[in-house]
Amino acid sequence: MLPGKERGFTLDARLEEESLPVVWLGLCELRIRDDRRWPWLLLIPQRPNVEEIHDLTPLDQAMLSFETNLVSKTLKELTGCTKINCAALGNIVRQLHVHVIARSEGDAGWPGPVWGHGVRVPYRREDLHQFAEKIRSRLGGDTEQ
Repeated sequence: MLPGKERGFTLDARLEEESLPVVWLGLCELRIRDDRRWPWLLLIPQRPNVEEIHDLTPLDQAMLSFETNLVSKTLKELTGCTKINCAALGNIVRQLHVHVIARSEGDAGWPGPVWGHGVRVPYRREDLHQFAEKIRSRLGGDTEQ
């Protein structure tokens, strides 16, 4: 079993379908959302049947906060973006996941939210894998998935 992956945890099919795994952190699997309009990462706590942050234990809540900050800082440094947006909505995909999105003035939909703006534009496979490798390298993560 991979580090941090708890028995009984299954990734929501929609998250799996629209994202690529990057690295395992202490609590979360970090994934890239396959939408080249924005550098968009997902933190997914590896806990079964969790929909809300308050459903996590206090220790897991602290880890989620730490990992969100780590990933946000890394994405900001990597992209040079204007702003990092973080959110845990869960209105469509109920499984707890945190969006970390790099936003810049002039990007698609700026300054409005990314949700409901146009249609997802997938990366070229090579570009998606290169982006994942840059993030792994910055985080010092294991490249094995």
